Amino acid sequence: MTKADNMLSILWLLRSGKRITAQQLADDLEIHVRTVYRCIDSLCASGVPIVADSGPNGGYSILSHFADSPLVFDAEEQKGLIHASIFAREAGYPYSHALARAMDKLKRYANEKQLDQLERHSGGLSVIYPPTDGSYQGYLQMLEEAAGQSRTLEMVYDSGKGEQSPSRLFDSYGIVYWKGSWYTVGYCGYRGETRNFRVDRIQSLTQTDRRFERPLTFSAKEHLLRNLLPDPEGPTEFEMVTIKGKEQVLDELCKHWLFGHALMERAPGSAVFRLKQSTLLTYVPYFLMPYSTGLQVDSELLIRQMIKASSRMLAHYEAMLTDLKGEGEKHDE
Repeated sequence: MTKADNMLSILWLLRSGKRITAQQLADDLEIHVRTVYRCIDSLCASGVPIVADSGPNGGYSILSHFADSPLVFDAEEQKGLIHASIFAREAGYPYSHALARAMDKLKRYANEKQLDQLERHSGGLSVIYPPTDGSYQGYLQMLEEAAGQSRTLEMVYDSGKGEQSPSRLFDSYGIVYWKGSWYTVGYCGYRGETRNFRVDRIQSLTQTDRRFERPLTFSAKEHLLRNLLPDPEGPTEFEMVTIKGKEQVLDELCKHWLFGHALMERAPGSAVFRLKQSTLLTYVPYFLMPYSTGLQVDSELLIRQMIKASSRMLAHYEAMLTDLKGEGEKHDE
């Protein structure tokens, strides 16, 4: 028999709930006892909770909750796993290769009809995300492993401000996927506080020998959202902004992460948002520009910022056009 057959046979024998010695397993399967040891090690490595007891009445057994649990998935569960693996792979999940191996195992033990159904469902779902390179996935894996092992990393990060960022010690508390981007949340030794970092801006990661203790009740997801979204009970100044437009345009606007979480009222042809004044001076004008003249806004502050942003853009492209005309005239001469 192949190693896979031996492992499966040992697993079924242990599922009886009885304690069985390595020699008994070898005799039952007519294989060498060393083969039993290798198969046991492989089963343990794959996650099977095998317990080894020494002594006169010792032997191998499986934890009862595992022995009583099903080892097969029904059709709906198989479809769900296949689709989940597609989402994870396209989102840049750091353990996509391990997930692919798991899906191969699922298909390997399926009969012809089941395999055909799995292949059909695999081809019936597509997910489109920006492609991720190898280093990006490597960083995600290092950050996740560091969080699980409580190991401090040394990180070089590009803040996006065009200035050199110093190397810093970083305790990764977890990774979060949100709105098409991966983030890592943890303690920044350079700033001396818990911070969020975009993984695609990490320039290098190096393991260290230092260890850390993650706060027991800490949630990377909640910390990220608290920093990205406004706190309605905080001291920040807000402004109520009413935006009018076509239903399709407003529906699309409400799906945006900034506007969707700030939506206070939705009526036919209009939506009311509670927005931080700081965002009205920075991000919001540029978010609204793609809608051109399809929106009407009642905020004087936002309108003035839209005019400033549009004027800067107009001046920028007029200057580019002038330069192009000048180069064309020189070429004609």
